Amino acid sequence: MLSDLLERYGGGTRLCLFFKKKRGMRVNIKELIGETNVYDKKQALEERRPKSWCKSVSAFANGNGSKLIFGVADDDTITGLGDVRHDSEVISEQIKSRIDPIPKFDLVIQTVDNKEIIILEISRGLETPYYYVSEGTRTAYQRVGNESIPVDARGLKELILRGIDSTYDSSISRYEFENYSFTKLKAAYKQRTGENFDEDDFISFGIVSEDGKLTNAGALLADESPIRHSRLFCTRWNGVDKAAGTMDALDDKEFTGSLVVLLENGLDFVRTNSKVKWKKTGEERIELPDYPRRSVLEGLVNALIHRQYLDLGSEVHIDIFDDRLEIYSPGGMCDGSFIQERDINKIPSKRRNPVIADIFNRLKYMERRGSGFKKIQSVYQSQYLYTDRLSPQFYSDKENFILTLKNLNYEGAEKGAEKGAEKGAEKMKIQKMEERKEKILSLIKANPSITQGEIMEKLNLSRKQVQSLMKLLNNQGQIRRIGSNRNGYWEVS
Repeated sequence: MLSDLLERYGGGTRLCLFFKKKRGMRVNIKELIGETNVYDKKQALEERRPKSWCKSVSAFANGNGSKLIFGVADDDTITGLGDVRHDSEVISEQIKSRIDPIPKFDLVIQTVDNKEIIILEISRGLETPYYYVSEGTRTAYQRVGNESIPVDARGLKELILRGIDSTYDSSISRYEFENYSFTKLKAAYKQRTGENFDEDDFISFGIVSEDGKLTNAGALLADESPIRHSRLFCTRWNGVDKAAGTMDALDDKEFTGSLVVLLENGLDFVRTNSKVKWKKTGEERIELPDYPRRSVLEGLVNALIHRQYLDLGSEVHIDIFDDRLEIYSPGGMCDGSFIQERDINKIPSKRRNPVIADIFNRLKYMERRGSGFKKIQSVYQSQYLYTDRLSPQFYSDKENFILTLKNLNYEGAEKGAEKGAEKGAEKMKIQKMEERKEKILSLIKANPSITQGEIMEKLNLSRKQVQSLMKLLNNQGQIRRIGSNRNGYWEVS
């Protein structure tokens, strides 16, 4: 029994279910707390409402794995659990009875600040989708940002493909190879590598199956691609916003066909609808492009390669405004995270369409190690007119991915960006102050006799910062001091 094992190994136990992790590993819980995209938390185990936490188990198994911590409040205060051995047994049994198939997981009992918590680590599943089962219903969940939400029909198809070790682009289509030509792909391969594209390469590259059927990757790369929703819409707008009528579009193009053609036509459209100025300094001539070509290339390659092709109702867009260029691609990040909440330099390479990615790598349009985001940013940083306010912006949600490249030559770009940066900085300052005030209030509620020094240590703040926040809370009537400074205590109003 679970309880017997826990009793045997005592406090600080690591109980491994279905697999064993390396010994000696210990989670730094204080570093982890607050990184809501890394883990989920529950103040207590809800035995009668297993769905409240089992949906996170399903989502983590369907994603890249993660941790679920029991004994941590919403405000990140470590509250601990009353009976970790009982709770561990319930967690184990509920996962085995509620999640189908059963994912690999690891239970860790850890003592923090003399309080016991449970860390449930869910491994990335190999048999997706993982369903939460209740009263005859089966629901698969996915992680989007810091929420666990039901998987939609498109997402379920993607999980099923992953569960059979397949992807959309590697799946066999209904199209016969003999009915399609690949002159554009062959020409690009010759031009960019100096080598001929041999007939054997169609199979080795994953374009054609052994029985002569195109894979979906092959269908996307054919001269006349039969996958009609693989299109590129390009628009040069008049001004800094989209308008209601077509009269406000200075140039408007729609491209279909091979992904190679879409890429080339997209780059041509940007080149036609942007400028390259120059400046002479001494004997040197410095080019000043609106948009660095390499950044545009990386952005468009990313959009075409990593888009969600299971989404039949959308396509890739390039929208050029006076002050910026936007590249839109259907489908968010592969792991469901929001890119704007992550460090661009620390995002690992995850490929939604690995066959297409490999072919574009062979064509030397991209690097195998998946450094596109960093490349976009570093190329911008190397430009003569670059300032931090003109840095590329990355945005994603569940359905969309948008790259925004600032026009380096736009007269109002720097001024507008500066104003926006000031507003953003002020907003962040206020938000951070409110968060710190709430944490101080939580600490006082938990321990009315807490000292400023203890608050400094727990929140990693300076004495000046703590004194200023405490004074503000006092002036606002949210706290008051009862008794002397030495022997008194704080009261939350």
